[in-house]
Amino acid sequence: MIVVDTNVIAYFLIKGDRTPLAEAIFEKDAHWAAPVLWRSEMRSVLTGYLRRGLFTLADAKELMSDAEVTLRGNEYDVDSARTLELADLSGCTTYDCEFVCVAEALSASLVTSDSELLAAFPSIAVSMSGFAK
Repeated sequence: MIVVDTNVIAYFLIKGDRTPLAEAIFEKDAHWAAPVLWRSEMRSVLTGYLRRGLFTLADAKELMSDAEVTLRGNEYDVDSARTLELADLSGCTTYDCEFVCVAEALSASLVTSDSELLAAFPSIAVSMSGFAK
């Protein structure tokens, strides 16, 4: 099991330059987990595509449904106190630290493309390309 941030989920489902890398991550470990927050972040990503005219509403709904299937059963609430501690120690946002908090709780790696998370949490965060190797 790995924890993936919302960008990894988006790259996996929204076809683009990083889709092959996200697919390689899924092939290596298809047991993806995330904090419940990922849903709000993914809806925000999809809304951006809608507003730029790149997706129809039907496209966005279908992609969100696909994402929910991918993460079904592996969404976690976070320890608020620990999330705040991580944010305070690292300078990262609490949103990002929710993913770290879940990874800690599951003793799993956090696969991310976020350079701040990679720098702040080198013992738990791994880059997409680093994990896919």
